[in-house]
Amino acid sequence: MNAAVVGGGLAGCEAAWTLAESGVTVTLYEMRPKVDTPAHQTDGLAELVCTNSFKSTETANAHGLLKAELRLLGSLLMRVAEETRVPAGAALAVDRALFSEGVTKAVRSHPNIEVVCEEITTLPSPGIVATGPLTSDSLAAAIQERLGASHLAFFDSIAPIILADSLDETVLYRLSRYGKGGGDDYLNAPFDRERYYAFIEAMVAADQYEGHDFDKIAYFEGCLPVEEMARRGPDTLRFGPMKPVGLPDPRTGQEPYAVMQLRSEDRAGQMWNMVGFQTRLRTGEQRKVFRLIPGLENAEMLRWGSVHRNTYLNTPAVLSPHLSARDDDRLLFAGQLVGVEGYTESLACGLLCGINLARILGGAEPLLPPENTMLGSLVRYVHGADPKKFQPMNANFGLLPPLPNKVRDKRKKREALATRALEAMAEFATRLSGVPT
Repeated sequence: MNAAVVGGGLAGCEAAWTLAESGVTVTLYEMRPKVDTPAHQTDGLAELVCTNSFKSTETANAHGLLKAELRLLGSLLMRVAEETRVPAGAALAVDRALFSEGVTKAVRSHPNIEVVCEEITTLPSPGIVATGPLTSDSLAAAIQERLGASHLAFFDSIAPIILADSLDETVLYRLSRYGKGGGDDYLNAPFDRERYYAFIEAMVAADQYEGHDFDKIAYFEGCLPVEEMARRGPDTLRFGPMKPVGLPDPRTGQEPYAVMQLRSEDRAGQMWNMVGFQTRLRTGEQRKVFRLIPGLENAEMLRWGSVHRNTYLNTPAVLSPHLSARDDDRLLFAGQLVGVEGYTESLACGLLCGINLARILGGAEPLLPPENTMLGSLVRYVHGADPKKFQPMNANFGLLPPLPNKVRDKRKKREALATRALEAMAEFATRLSGVPT
């Protein structure tokens, strides 16, 4: 059995390794160094172009839980990350050069993997496409032709998502504008005049993330960062995403001076999106400024806001549950290209695609981890989200199904969710051990 993997980043290397360990002969295509990107500095595989941190290792943290799940599944990159770790407290940070060298050595020395430095401009089958946010123009064109031009985005314009348990619903009120739809589909944070202008002043003074040179984009009027709108004038937001028209506070019968709306991101109502609040503020500034909003004083961000260059598919509209093209279950897509955010999330997606392509080639059905695992819930989110408003997502506890019994202590709740997830992932890993190849 033979398969191609396109892209030598985190997702591609994990996918290639997983396939090879399953007995599949893999050709891993990486266009560097023949074709450079504006982000990479070396020709090594799995080069980290942003931070050197894979975030927390604690299982009471969503990223730490995902790492623990990946270890149960035999992740190569998690093993190399541990081997090249540098001191960073509870975070898993690595020596960039040693990490890339370790992954490159492991992949190139595997008897079932051949690495070919060549740009691929067509979609492979059987194969996995894991080319990430800097997918080449020619391959992006092939993806657009196959899946539809309207289903491939080239930048993110993302608003923060907040954990429901951290919102103060004694301050917020439920109401859709003019009572449309369900009438109470939104949570609303009411501002009086004084608090609104204090909020605007703090936002204008806050520090922005400037990003990399390759990350520069021209803002569209429909996706301006909220702080850019505020800089156009103190009342810009009050007549834009924070307009109070049609949103009278039922406790007073009057429209507030301004309103920040929150929209549910999931059926269980555990995650709430700050409507119209895409931002380039640094994460620390987002925490400080957005906690000035009434009802968000203790807000816990599940996803930070951002506006940056990216390339990703409208996965809910064009891919199957196991992340294949709907007309070819042997053509899979992995990593940031399917709308997951972050190093660990990307390589986890690559690992799962490797597992499932190996299963398909061996005559077995593809499988997803249980919904109550972090990886299982993340993949289900990117496939099952509303295609009309799909945006990339990172690992967070809001994705997991609630516990059967309410636990008030936040750490104990997360520990219980993590215990449940790891037990389920251990059973899943055992189930996979008999995969035919």
